[in-house]
Amino acid sequence: MLEMKLNKVFTLMESGPVVLVTTHDGHKNNIMTISWTMVMDFTPVFAITTGEWNHSFAALRKNRECVIAIPTVDMLDKVVGIGTCSGADTDKFEKFKLTPMLGKVVRSPLIKECLANIECRVIDIVEKHNIVVLEAVAACFDTARKEKRMVHAVGDGTFVVDGRKIDRRKMMASKLPDGV
Repeated sequence: MLEMKLNKVFTLMESGPVVLVTTHDGHKNNIMTISWTMVMDFTPVFAITTGEWNHSFAALRKNRECVIAIPTVDMLDKVVGIGTCSGADTDKFEKFKLTPMLGKVVRSPLIKECLANIECRVIDIVEKHNIVVLEAVAACFDTARKEKRMVHAVGDGTFVVDGRKIDRRKMMASKLPDGV
């Protein structure tokens, strides 16, 4: 085995889907790209890592809500573009030709072009580690969308695209909650 530099080991585990997180600061909408995500349990509780370095963080902290929008591989260039500019001086919905939609519960916009949108409320911010814990309050999935493959950041500027799905539901039945 080849020894690996410790400053690169995160690339072995950073495989959650890249998401777009929308916020509304009371005046305008914004979008940030997040690849540091975590499902907390079999409940609709998630965590993202972000902080003061993201323009959206102030709105997230103040209004305690957001939308996690799940883009697909055909949106990758827009996703990367969103992550490499600031909402402080850019209307990202306009620049990347994305359509904001009203949600059912939160003021932050859904993104029409995404595969799914999860409306969330902030239930905790762990400042020491810049972890924002979110609880889903509504969600929708675009069943008509042809492209459904998500992308996963490796962390070094490369991405992995979802591939073949392997079913082991019967083997795991005793561990899955009802309805999953």
